[in-house]
Amino acid sequence: MKKNVINTDLTNKTAVVTGAGGVLCSDFAKALARAGAKVALLDINIESAECVANEINAEGGMAAAYKCDVLDRQMCETVAEKIKNSLGDCDILINGAGGNNPKATTDDEYFEMENIGTGKKSFFDLDTEGISFVFRLNFLGALIPTQVFAKQMIGREGCNIINISSMNAYTPLTKIPAYSGAKAAISNFTQWLAVYFSKAGIRVNAIAPGFFSTKQNAALLFNSDGTPTARTGKILAATPMRRFGKTEELEGALLFLLDNKAAGFITGVVLPVDGGFSAYSGV
Repeated sequence: MKKNVINTDLTNKTAVVTGAGGVLCSDFAKALARAGAKVALLDINIESAECVANEINAEGGMAAAYKCDVLDRQMCETVAEKIKNSLGDCDILINGAGGNNPKATTDDEYFEMENIGTGKKSFFDLDTEGISFVFRLNFLGALIPTQVFAKQMIGREGCNIINISSMNAYTPLTKIPAYSGAKAAISNFTQWLAVYFSKAGIRVNAIAPGFFSTKQNAALLFNSDGTPTARTGKILAATPMRRFGKTEELEGALLFLLDNKAAGFITGVVLPVDGGFSAYSGV
């Protein structure tokens, strides 16, 4: 297996990753495995999770895939028991499941009177069910797995929970009010959990990725001919490093926060990995 950017040793640790079939979380799972962890990959799309598990195992790591809906408490509890029996008690939980919904997204960045009647979806057209889904997936999708897997951590020193927030949590992006609000809730929840579990041997932190170009968002960032979209132009103009992040550039933040020697006194932080986006005022 290739080496990680940080030599964090997670040998004999059991790591649970939700949303593990996705682009970023599959990379997290591989980084955890390279650090020696036994990795349980949870995803509602079992085929995606199995594909990642197979890649990890083929490289000499230890991984197993489990079909799991993070909004279904009973399913989470059933999966948690299976993981405990096969890999051991959970030491590390990565709450990576999340996402947006088109029904909770506007077509316009600003309200303009001339857009009325043009068919553009405005704030007034947002679907409450779509917004509810986004909040449930992102917030309850972290709360429920934490309730289930943190029970296995209580009283065992050195356990960690990592939530995945977003730069949207600091300053909301246009068009995606529900997703931005849900990620702000995750950052707040991270701080709450850090205090709540501070006497139980569990550190709780979060990572807030900036803008990363992946297969999932390629259509939003680049035109069919490969040229950048107008939104990409705005993103890069507001990112001092003037580029998108690479998925592997999140690994250092993850492994650092999980290192109980290097980060043993760090809890309740939300670490931006954003190329300077959060620091730039635009002038």
